[in-house]
Amino acid sequence: MLRPIMASLQSSVGSRARSRIAWRLLPFLFLLYVANYLDRTNIAYATLGMKGDLGLTDSVFGTASGIFFIGYLGLQIPGALLVERWSARLLLAITLITWGALTTLTGFVRTPLELYGARFLLGAAEAGFFLGVIVYLSHWFIYQDRGKALARFMSAIPIAYIVGGPLARPILGLHGLVLAVWRWLF
Repeated sequence: MLRPIMASLQSSVGSRARSRIAWRLLPFLFLLYVANYLDRTNIAYATLGMKGDLGLTDSVFGTASGIFFIGYLGLQIPGALLVERWSARLLLAITLITWGALTTLTGFVRTPLELYGARFLLGAAEAGFFLGVIVYLSHWFIYQDRGKALARFMSAIPIAYIVGGPLARPILGLHGLVLAVWRWLF
C-alpha cells in the first residue's frame, strides 16, 4: 500500500522538477536562437546599404552567404563532439562570445575579401551552437520530454523571421549616426 503512494509522490516531484528545468533553460536558449537567426538574416537587410557604401555586387553577397555555410557545416560535428567531451555550458559560452565578436566584425568590413572572411569565421563560430544546445538539452531532459523541449527551442526560427524585419526597419531608418546605418545591424 505504501509503494503506490511513494511512486505517485516521486512522479509528482519528478514532473515538477522537469517543469522547473524547462522554465529556466528554454526561454534563455530560445532567445539565443532568435538572436542566432537574426544574425544570419541581417546581411539580407543590410544588402542595399552595403552595396551603396562598399560597391559590392550581388555575386559578392551570394558568395558571402555560401561561405558562411561552408564554415558552419565544416565545424558543426567537431563542435558537437567538443560539447560532449568537455562542458556544454563552457563551449556554449565560448561560442556565444566568439559569435558576438565576429558579428560585430561583420559590421566593419570594407572589401569583399573582408566580408568573405568575416562570414566564414561567423559560420565557424556558430557551428557548435545548435548541436551544443541539443547535447545540453539531452543532459537536462529525459527521453520522453526531449521532443517537446526541442520543439520549443526550435520555434525560435519562425519567431526570428517574424521579428527580424520589424526590428531591422527602424535601425535602417536612423540617420546622422557616426557609422553607416547598415553597420548598426551587426
